[in-house]
Amino acid sequence: MKQARSLARLNGRILATYSRRTTTALRAALPLRLALPHLEPVLALNVEKEVEKDRLVILRARELAGAATSDWNAVLPQLLQATQEIDRRFLARVGRFPVEIVIRYEEIAPIRALRIKLLYDAAAKILAARDGMRRLRGAMHATYVREEFAQLLYELFRLYAEETRSLSRSVRLPMPLVPLRELIAQELLNVMTRVARPLASEIAATAFRPAAPVAREQKD
Repeated sequence: MKQARSLARLNGRILATYSRRTTTALRAALPLRLALPHLEPVLALNVEKEVEKDRLVILRARELAGAATSDWNAVLPQLLQATQEIDRRFLARVGRFPVEIVIRYEEIAPIRALRIKLLYDAAAKILAARDGMRRLRGAMHATYVREEFAQLLYELFRLYAEETRSLSRSVRLPMPLVPLRELIAQELLNVMTRVARPLASEIAATAFRPAAPVAREQKD
């Protein structure tokens, strides 16, 4: 389970970086710049929610790795139900702000299910490779080539962005911005998608950078 927790921490750092890059890009985009004071507290708490949810998925992938059989049709409902409990805690925290949110599960559930499956399968593969006593970087190298890993990250970011767009459509906005709600939600998705591709490539390049050779000690 130590390996799974290590992978979950790495995933958390990646999501936090994605969130920071997104917020920086949002500050330069209209009409998002006008709506950002109302969206930013929600986005900050949302990334914490997603990190917690992803940790749950990664740990469950490790937990079921040794099972003789694991029926995904049984596992997915359990994970979705557990993520809804995380959502409830998220909504309780958001309630401290002058913001109202309704999570539209009929819209979010299919997107969330795809992202859970993608992360679950990736975690299972990487953790299986780590069982060979490889370090985390070595396990990723044994499981993916650089381009595949970049594409995996991009798909996870894209699904994250799709769910965040749905969430943003439920944020209470000042009356002058209400007619722009759908435009704001779509532009949020556009910005998050634009950030996703280069960030995924950057992270993959770092993860697959050859290790620096250890310098030999000079003889006297």
